[in-house]
Amino acid sequence: MISRSWVVLGLLTVLAYRAPAQVSLRVGAFPNITHPQAMIGKANYWFVNAMGPEVRIEWKSFNAGPSAIEALLAGALDMTYVGPNPAINGYLRSNGKALKVVAGATSGGAALVVRRDAGIGKAEDFHGKKVASPQMGNTQDVALRAWLRQHGLKTRDKGGDVEVIPIANPDQLALFLRKDLDAAWAPEPWATRLIREANGRLFLDERTLWPDGQFVTALLIVRTEFLERHPDLVKSWLRAHVELTGWIRQHPVEAKRLLNQQIQAETGKALSAEVIEESFGRLEVTFDPLRASLVQQAKSAFDSGFLGREMPDLTGLFAADLLNQVLAEKGKGPVQ
Repeated sequence: MISRSWVVLGLLTVLAYRAPAQVSLRVGAFPNITHPQAMIGKANYWFVNAMGPEVRIEWKSFNAGPSAIEALLAGALDMTYVGPNPAINGYLRSNGKALKVVAGATSGGAALVVRRDAGIGKAEDFHGKKVASPQMGNTQDVALRAWLRQHGLKTRDKGGDVEVIPIANPDQLALFLRKDLDAAWAPEPWATRLIREANGRLFLDERTLWPDGQFVTALLIVRTEFLERHPDLVKSWLRAHVELTGWIRQHPVEAKRLLNQQIQAETGKALSAEVIEESFGRLEVTFDPLRASLVQQAKSAFDSGFLGREMPDLTGLFAADLLNQVLAEKGKGPVQ
């Protein structure tokens, strides 16, 4: 007679044999409006359902691009949604070996906001003013410095009289109200919050500076080693990413509700309906990495002194093959 313990052991062995081995996929994202696929995908389990039970998704939250890049370079992330300048910096720091851009996420969603009583009506009025950016060398900081140069204005560190001050977006609100800042180049939803909550006025929507109003704000990048080991998983994620991008475009009301729901879950505070409506209206969800705009942003970063003495070669930064395969499956044309 077979003992009960042997029966139980046999069943456990069968179950263990039949259970598929799970692969961990560690994905980074920021709890903000410019990472809509990540936030919405978390809220409605889009990626969990798309990737299936054999993939365990481990979401990791970050508040700034450099910290996400540090995690990826350290091998603690497999892919992350991130801004273009941190992606470029990570690529260059690793001599082009650590990461690849595999898709875009958002276009637009940044603006130059001035304090209503700062006396700024035209570019020349920025002489002697204090202007904030979120972080030294980040995407908005580079855009601000490029715009100042184009209008003949110099920052203090370059012998001019415009003071560019790297300040975290939440702190800019209080400084606007205290009149300790005159302007800020901010991503959404912070640009809209400066306008609605801190006596700000829209001076320049960055979309007006770009062809067709499109410039990359957020990208999906993958650690090169993971891409080479698991191209099938990356392709599955890209397929879900493309499909979710289409769903967001077709269901904007529900998408904004889920986006705000996830932001509240991660930060403890939801955005007002007015802020999310206005700020979401200044950006476009996309899967196109908008390569030309990223290369131009790299040129602006180089001109600002952030990328060394020679303009770097970014040829190997992009890996669009898998994305284009997904697009071909869906009858869509390839990205550049």
